[in-house]
Amino acid sequence: MLQRSHLIAVALLACSAFAPFSHAQSSNAMNQTEDFRRQPPPPLAPRPINIPQPFETTLPNGLQVVIVEDRRLPYVTYRLALRTGTAHDPKDLPGLTDMMATMLTEGTEKRTSRQIAEEVARLGAQLFAGANSDYTTVSAAGLSIYGDRLLELISDVALHATFPENELALVKQNTKQALIAQRAQPAFLANERLSRILFGEHPYSVISATPQSVEAITRDRIREFHRARFVPNNAVLIVVGDVQRAQLLKQIEQLFGSWQKGDAASVSFPAPPTRTERAIYLVDRPGSQQSNIVIADLGIARTSPDYFPLLVMNTILGGTPSARLFMNLRESKGYTYGAYSSLDARRTAGSLRASAEVRTPVTGASLKEFFYELDRIRNEAVSDEELKNAKSYLAGVFPIRLETQDGLIDQLVQIKMYGLPADYLQTYRERVMAVTKEDVQRVARQYVAPDRVAIVIVGDGSAIMDQIKPYSERIEIYDSAGNRKRPATAGGASASADVVGTWAVDVLAPNGQSIPVTLVLERDANGLRGSIRSQLGDAAFKSVTANGNGFEARSTMMLQGQEVELTVNGRVEGDRLNGTINIPNFPPLSFTGTRAKTSP
Repeated sequence: MLQRSHLIAVALLACSAFAPFSHAQSSNAMNQTEDFRRQPPPPLAPRPINIPQPFETTLPNGLQVVIVEDRRLPYVTYRLALRTGTAHDPKDLPGLTDMMATMLTEGTEKRTSRQIAEEVARLGAQLFAGANSDYTTVSAAGLSIYGDRLLELISDVALHATFPENELALVKQNTKQALIAQRAQPAFLANERLSRILFGEHPYSVISATPQSVEAITRDRIREFHRARFVPNNAVLIVVGDVQRAQLLKQIEQLFGSWQKGDAASVSFPAPPTRTERAIYLVDRPGSQQSNIVIADLGIARTSPDYFPLLVMNTILGGTPSARLFMNLRESKGYTYGAYSSLDARRTAGSLRASAEVRTPVTGASLKEFFYELDRIRNEAVSDEELKNAKSYLAGVFPIRLETQDGLIDQLVQIKMYGLPADYLQTYRERVMAVTKEDVQRVARQYVAPDRVAIVIVGDGSAIMDQIKPYSERIEIYDSAGNRKRPATAGGASASADVVGTWAVDVLAPNGQSIPVTLVLERDANGLRGSIRSQLGDAAFKSVTANGNGFEARSTMMLQGQEVELTVNGRVEGDRLNGTINIPNFPPLSFTGTRAKTSP
């Protein structure tokens, strides 16, 4: 056995023998590594998209059927899609389609809500229903050995739903709580305001139910709407997976063949308004540490011939983390975690948006960079490298979306719901690669118009007003409940007469409980003053500003041992008061109340 000293000597000799060689080789290897890192690998040659040829047929009652046999996995996915979405809600009942879709799986003529849930769980499957603005879907997926049972479940919930009263009451209560929670989300507030501005009287302007419409929805209204809209000649059933076509068609005819036709006439919607000026719409959220910025204008319908040039242009502008907006506002300036643009193309209209959530102190600086990039995409031709990268990204990611049954069936649904060409999937990459620099600049100049965009900002108005004024002479201010704030006044008699008094108010807490509050507003020589009294504590208002028939009051109070700022926004209609109480990091608390007969 070698002694320890011998081993050390051998090691030293080995190191000295190879040291010159190792140093040189190490240096060369490092240089080669650095060169390798600087040069991205060349893209692989595009592979053909191998999609099995769909089989299509139509039942005598008008139900379209599309079947794609794919036996790579013992799995099957079903999608029943109907050309009725939330845009078809009655004007007086926003949220009806969503409520109907939710209730489909809550009970049928032969299954209770619990039985449906337990059966789906036993099969290890998925079953759900949902709606967007243009269409409604009922979906199921699971192992193909349970395919027959899954298809029967779909037909049962879609055709034989009973919308039980007890389940409806629970869904309505959950929906009301969700409405409260979503008003704490700046993204929702921005989307709500922007949709109303861009689409006007077009139903795309409505993105959510209201507490009043939820309360007004009844079982009879849901059943009536379901009978009118859930008709086979307005629907398509798409199946992708490990199935036997002949056997599947026989089952489809048995389950859906007796489904009665209905009136599937298309609905005509009013055109969205044409924008002619740039304007800012500020949703005031006192105490907010960030500003949620969305800059947008009308875009295109899904079938527009400009879809692919706009898709490429949007990818260059802000569609990815390597796009211009992201590299500017995040990587160069550090204003935000991410800045993006999006192309929203629907059945009858759409929008093009640029957005970011930025720190409050850099709201104005962020607007400057947004408009710099919007002007640049219009006025300067994109580089060859930008165009190549954008097209390579779109062409490369598209086949990945088709790898799963769910991804493929989503694309097939869009083809049918939007009336896209039958060869859309096969020609997608060709149409992307055909886009030129001239196409990109043409659509940028046509659809990106900085002088007429709507700028929606959700943030602390008192902190950002001076920053945003240079970007538009027209600024409209709203509270988080969606109410317009009129220009502030000095609190004179004519401005504040309607709001003065003692108000008995009920505040709706996030848990559904009602908290009684007394709100006192008085007028003196200096304007308005007031206070708020509740079981959580009392507080005098630091400031009260009249806004026409409304007011904004600010104060601080102790809550759970900490001092918090709160803002009360109220609107008066005669002797009734409604509004919201805003506390940082909490959902807005809505309230209603009445004026006491005598004032203090």
